[in-house]
Parts: sequence; structure tokens; C-alpha cells
Amino acid sequence: MNDESENTMGSPTPEELRRQVERTRDELGQTVEALAGKADVKAQAKEKTAAAKKQAAEKTAELKGQAAEKTAAAKEQAAEKATAVKEQAAEKSTELKDQAAEKAAAVREQAAAATAQIREKTAQAAQTVKDKTPDSVQEKTAQAATQVRESAARAGQFAVDRTPDPLLEKADRIAKAARANRTPLLAGGAVLVAFLLIRRGRGRNK
Repeated sequence: MNDESENTMGSPTPEELRRQVERTRDELGQTVEALAGKADVKAQAKEKTAAAKKQAAEKTAELKGQAAEKTAAAKEQAAEKATAVKEQAAEKSTELKDQAAEKAAAVREQAAAATAQIREKTAQAAQTVKDKTPDSVQEKTAQAATQVRESAARAGQFAVDRTPDPLLEKADRIAKAARANRTPLLAGGAVLVAFLLIRRGRGRNK
């Protein structure tokens, strides 16, 4: 009985030692598993961080690519619009030039037609006056015209002798322009002279 109390109160029995070893082994196993779990959590966190960084880099690259594509598309559209505007402006300018040329041609044709009509009417009026004017009056008209031409020639020569060369050149240009339209002017002058002579003759007859 004393031996049993010593075993109970003194050194442990083999069975107790075995149980203690098993408990210690279990505790060590749990500790190792806990440490392994913690290490695994750190590794997973690192993996997740690396994956997040990779995804962020990929997303950034994707966004940059999309932005570059949109910028290039916008530049291309702007260039196309600018080209279209230039083409439209060129077409409009050409159209306006053509219209202006057509209007100018029409105005020239109308002016030429009006000039021709004036010349024709002036010639008809002169011929009518000539037909209705007696021969004596026509002779007086011719003489008066000759005298006017001679007087004008003398006056012109006098003016030429006393006029500086620059003024003579300018007068020559004006004379050329006048000669271009002298037919209706001469006809109108002849009509005026004949009309005055006729009135003068009628006044004398009264």
C-alpha cells in the first residue's frame, strides 16, 4: 500500500509518461499546424498582392491602349473633316468664280447688244434726217462740218504746240478711246447739226 502511494505521490508511472508524451506531441502538432497556417496566409497575401499588381498593370496598359486608339481615331476624323471642309470650300470658290464669269459674260453681251442697238438707231436717225434734209441744207451741213474739222485741226495743232509731252500722251490715249466710239458720236453730231440747220432754215422762211 505504501508502494502505491509513492507511485501516486512520487514519480509518474510509465502510463502517465506515455500520456504526457502524447499530449505534448499533440500540442506540438497543433503549434506546427498553426505556424504552417500563418505562413500559408502570408504566402497567399503575397500572391494576392502580386496578382492585384499584375491586374492593375494589365488594366493600366489596356486603358492606355484604348486611349491611344481613341486619340488616333479622333485625329483621323479631324483630318478627314478638315479635308472635306477644304474640298467644299474649293468647290464653292470654283462655283462662285464660274457664276461670276457667266454674269460678266452676260453683262458684256448685253452691253454689246445695247451698243449695237444705239449705233443702229443713230444710223437710222441720221439717214432719216439726211433723207428729209434738202440738198442745199446738206451742202451747208457738209461745209459747216468741214469748217468745224478745220477749226478743230487748227486748234488741236495750236494746243499740241503748247502742251507738254506727258499731257500729249494722255490726250492721245483719250483720243484713241474716243475714236473707238466715234461712229455714233459723229452720227449724233451730224444729226444735231442738221437739226439746227433745219430749224434755222425754217426760221428764215417764216
